Amino acid sequence: MARDRNPVTHEPDLHAQDGDRLTTAQGAGVDDTNHSLTAGPRGPVLLEDHHLREKITHFDHERIPERVVHARGAGAHGVFRAYGNAASVTKAAFLATPDEETEVFVRFSTVLGSRGSADTVRDVRGFATKFHTREGTFDLVGNDFPVFFIQDAVKFPDIIHAGKPEPDREIPQAQSAHDTFWDFIGSHTESTHMAMWAMSDRGIPRSYRTMEGFGVHTFRMEAADGSTSLVKFHWKPVLGVHSQVWEEAQITQGADPDFHRRDLYDAIAAGAFPQWELGLQIMPDTADEMFEGIDLLDPTKIVPEEICPVQTVGLLTLTEAPENFFAETEQVAFHVDHVVPGIQVTNDPLMQGRLFSYLDTQLTRLGGPNFAQLPVNRPRAAVNDMFRDGMHQQAVHRGVVTYKPNQIDDDRPVAEPDGDGVFVTLPTPVSGEKGRHHPVSFTDHFSQARMFWLSLTPVEQAHEVEAFTFELGKCLRQEVKERVLRSLARVDSDLVRRVAAGLGLPVPEGEVPDGVMPSPALSQIPAEPGRVDGRVVGVLVAEGGDLTPVSDLRTAYSDENVVVRAIAAHGGEVSGASGETETVERTLLTTRSVEYDAVVVAPGVAGSALAADPRTAVLLLEAFRHGKAMVALGDGVDLLTSSGVDTSAPGVLTCDGVRDCVQPLRDALGMHRSWERLAVFAG
Repeated sequence: MARDRNPVTHEPDLHAQDGDRLTTAQGAGVDDTNHSLTAGPRGPVLLEDHHLREKITHFDHERIPERVVHARGAGAHGVFRAYGNAASVTKAAFLATPDEETEVFVRFSTVLGSRGSADTVRDVRGFATKFHTREGTFDLVGNDFPVFFIQDAVKFPDIIHAGKPEPDREIPQAQSAHDTFWDFIGSHTESTHMAMWAMSDRGIPRSYRTMEGFGVHTFRMEAADGSTSLVKFHWKPVLGVHSQVWEEAQITQGADPDFHRRDLYDAIAAGAFPQWELGLQIMPDTADEMFEGIDLLDPTKIVPEEICPVQTVGLLTLTEAPENFFAETEQVAFHVDHVVPGIQVTNDPLMQGRLFSYLDTQLTRLGGPNFAQLPVNRPRAAVNDMFRDGMHQQAVHRGVVTYKPNQIDDDRPVAEPDGDGVFVTLPTPVSGEKGRHHPVSFTDHFSQARMFWLSLTPVEQAHEVEAFTFELGKCLRQEVKERVLRSLARVDSDLVRRVAAGLGLPVPEGEVPDGVMPSPALSQIPAEPGRVDGRVVGVLVAEGGDLTPVSDLRTAYSDENVVVRAIAAHGGEVSGASGETETVERTLLTTRSVEYDAVVVAPGVAGSALAADPRTAVLLLEAFRHGKAMVALGDGVDLLTSSGVDTSAPGVLTCDGVRDCVQPLRDALGMHRSWERLAVFAG
């Protein structure tokens, strides 16, 4: 039992914090820290929940000045163009008006790491979009996963504390592979579905440009005729959904910790503007707020696209990098409660807590209530809020009236419930006893985790097994590993058997949900080649060799903004056999395989200084292991063979000339990787 008082001064012991009873900051005992206080089992979270407010307020103010979560980020400006087909479900002008263009700012981020951490760690990614609409600012503050670890915001400080570096030694940085994180996951089975997403290839995206985004929560939309729908938001990348493989992500962290932000800004600079289509899953606004047996207020659940297709309603294009990272990317302030007419929140208990937390966070990070006046946050719609003073006030207000009603200024500005562009909260019914409720529909924690597993291809399942084995293998406490294995046993017997074997632990028994069907939309492996905008091809060239493949490939792929880089043994320029020259963009000292989506070996490299350097073989073998497209032109096949690359393996092309390989290489790039080759490595 911890000492309550210092034995010398008899003052309270400030270093205690390890007693047996959970209390508030004022010492009052806490009856339940897992459920917010709501008006009935399905009702909204109540403002009087002192424990929720105190717990999240303290959490929001833990760190100054970087964000507690999502500290590592990159942003860009762009435009959203509406297709105009959303008018049947929402009166929000930026979605309902055909070809309406809305200025946007998007911030991508990791969750756990500090500002100085690496981009390619295994983590959730934030995907937050600020729409500067003519009816006000709308912030779609989402992630690259459609679900979350917890069902109630009151647990948010807990999951982040568990995932952050352990407080005794402040390690590991930006990693979930440690005891406290997996202790939380094993202790909260509602986290199982999200853990499946995080341990999949989606936890290590190839780039922001090939990453899906989701609003996570269910929103309520109102059409001009007053009809309402329940809606989930999706961002679909035009380039498809692609990821790194684990070894590739580890190499990238050391070779280029800025890999994702560099890729984003390089693509914009090259004119390969990143694009996503905004899609909606539209469901009836029923009294029970369920759809096909799925609770739409449970943020740990998805609605499979096979039973509710995503309808695309607009196109987002990022066209401009920030002029000043701090002024824009660091100072941008998102808030789930920044909504416009036609879009409203629901009683999702995680969402309800975010409505409080985000505003409170901005007050701490940005020094006061006037953060909306910063250029990156400033609404493009007219603002007349009657707010005055406060830290960092930039507006010079006129007049003496700062209250309502008033006679001095004819009671202006006026509130108009029936005016155009006015936000009016929908009168949804609320009933029930106050209490810390846990709806029965929130208790199924394994069906959708199983659906996710069954939806993956064998090679994706192999990567999932490797990720769980690696992460749990980093834990020091056996009981933590065993508890997570017991959860996995309730997802799939093959999954838990393979992970347990990797950990050298007994396989626990568990009853898996019956009748679960896969959702093919959850697999990342494309059915056919997709677009290749901004992909990078590295061409190995040698002094005195054939340099024409570099220029020929640039010409062949110029319309698709594919980047072709010459790699040589030395910097400066390299001269070819016919007297042509090429500027060397990468040397073996300044490059690694992770930079490239495909590697081409030009004729004349075999027997050169490049071929003699052992780093060449490392680059080629890494690309081979990672399933990258590989091309050998002419005698370039000799270099692949001498480096240990099997030239008969899937995804390895041998061609006499560039023209013979242009289309096959383009198709290979469009598939992202040779999945057949990765399947061999996965066993």
